[in-house]
Amino acid sequence: MTLYIGREASKLWKRICAETTTEINLLVDNWKYLLAGLVCQYIHGLAARGVHYLHRPGPTLQDLGFMLLPELGQDKAYMSETLFTFIFLSFFLWTFHPFILKSKKIYTVLVWCRVLSFLVFSQMLRILTFYSTQLPGPNYHCREGSKLATLPRPHSAVEVLFINFPRGVLYGCGDLIFSSHMIFTLVFVRTYQKYGTRRFIKQCGWLLAVIQSLLIIASRKHYTVDVVVAW
Repeated sequence: MTLYIGREASKLWKRICAETTTEINLLVDNWKYLLAGLVCQYIHGLAARGVHYLHRPGPTLQDLGFMLLPELGQDKAYMSETLFTFIFLSFFLWTFHPFILKSKKIYTVLVWCRVLSFLVFSQMLRILTFYSTQLPGPNYHCREGSKLATLPRPHSAVEVLFINFPRGVLYGCGDLIFSSHMIFTLVFVRTYQKYGTRRFIKQCGWLLAVIQSLLIIASRKHYTVDVVVAW
């Protein structure tokens, strides 16, 4: 038994070393694309922070999803974030599976280059839409009477550039059409649909995307149109 474990551990170590060498070579060739994708994530966050300065709270708009789905309430609003975190971490870990598992169909660096390119394209469209029309936010902290619904004029450029992370990200308002959470969820699920090998996981991925959509609406973090446009 000890001999078997030692032999398998040796094989695993060789696989990890070989895969690391391959991925480093790919990273040397593609690091600019990855860096650009990460920079664009910051730009997207900066844009979302900027539109919060323009947000004006008002009555929640009439929404079919709000009529059909019961409101979860503030105490259960964490459910959509918990599911999103699970989807994000699951996908992130899956992209590194070639380092351990024999069934290899992807290169980690190349997959993230493609994922980031789709995310950036979607986020640029998102910035155009939520700056074109600002809707009154349906989330609890964006409603009339909330101190977080509006932002005072920034005292300096530094205040804007640091986007008050992480509070500014968690309590943003005005960046509605269309849902950023659904952008990430659908890009991740679509990527696994193309490069994944387990049919059951693919089916579960689409099911989780649907559940995520419903939870976002039920927690009143977005209007139904934000989710529909994302799909």
